[in-house]
Amino acid sequence: MTSDRQRIDKWLWYARVVKSRTLAQKLAAAGHVRINKEKTSAPSQAVKPGDVLTITLPRRILIYRILDLGTRRGPAVEAQTLYEDLSPPPEPKSEPKPESGPRREPGSGRPTKRERRKLDQLKGG
Repeated sequence: MTSDRQRIDKWLWYARVVKSRTLAQKLAAAGHVRINKEKTSAPSQAVKPGDVLTITLPRRILIYRILDLGTRRGPAVEAQTLYEDLSPPPEPKSEPKPESGPRREPGSGRPTKRERRKLDQLKGG
């Protein structure tokens, strides 16, 4: 019984876009998935090979062209054969953040434990 269509929540789970089918249903129901540029709000919406999905995740946007319908949630290598990734490349990371806190010259500031002992010896304590 091979069908030419599949539920969007099943396909998202088979393609390893989300960790669970429940999360796939919530993603589709919240309107974060577009099928051929049209918003979907039902996890039961059917997809077929050739459809283009735009998936909005918290930190990125994924654009996938469906190449095949899944039959199981297999390893990642198998899941990658279900789609062609059309997503734009991620933005290059900016320069690393500078170290927090001001820098001070060595020897300035509070004395070390060794320096404190020497000071105590000088004072006669």
